[in-house]
Amino acid sequence: MLHSTFNTAQHRHIESNILEELGSYLSLFWTHFAEEEFISSLLKCSNSSTPGPNKLSWRHLKIILKDSTCLSNIVSIVNVCIKLGHWLSHFKISSTIVILKSNKVSYDLLKSFRHIILLNMLGKLTEKVISDRIQFHTP
Repeated sequence: MLHSTFNTAQHRHIESNILEELGSYLSLFWTHFAEEEFISSLLKCSNSSTPGPNKLSWRHLKIILKDSTCLSNIVSIVNVCIKLGHWLSHFKISSTIVILKSNKVSYDLLKSFRHIILLNMLGKLTEKVISDRIQFHTP
């Protein structure tokens, strides 16, 4: 059931001309991230969250990034990734946990399962920082 649901788009024809219908938008200058943006996003994260595949939790990351050298290095890596337009494969690693929902008559339907996706915390933090910037700082 899970395989047929998650892989249903495999080998399907893609209408690429739909991209031509999208209008062009003005591009904005993207400034380098500041350490404060990472600290601000990190402070919003719950210490009780389950760690990702790298076994690093928000609590651990908060301790690590108190060190100014570690914080500076992480921010530098992210800024280089943005400049090069390359997202590190390490940030893309995730684990999916599938949990049965209780009291279901049948487990033949996808809605009978709860999917929990655990992401790499450094990648997740970076996504939070990007999201905050787009949401709050873009005109």
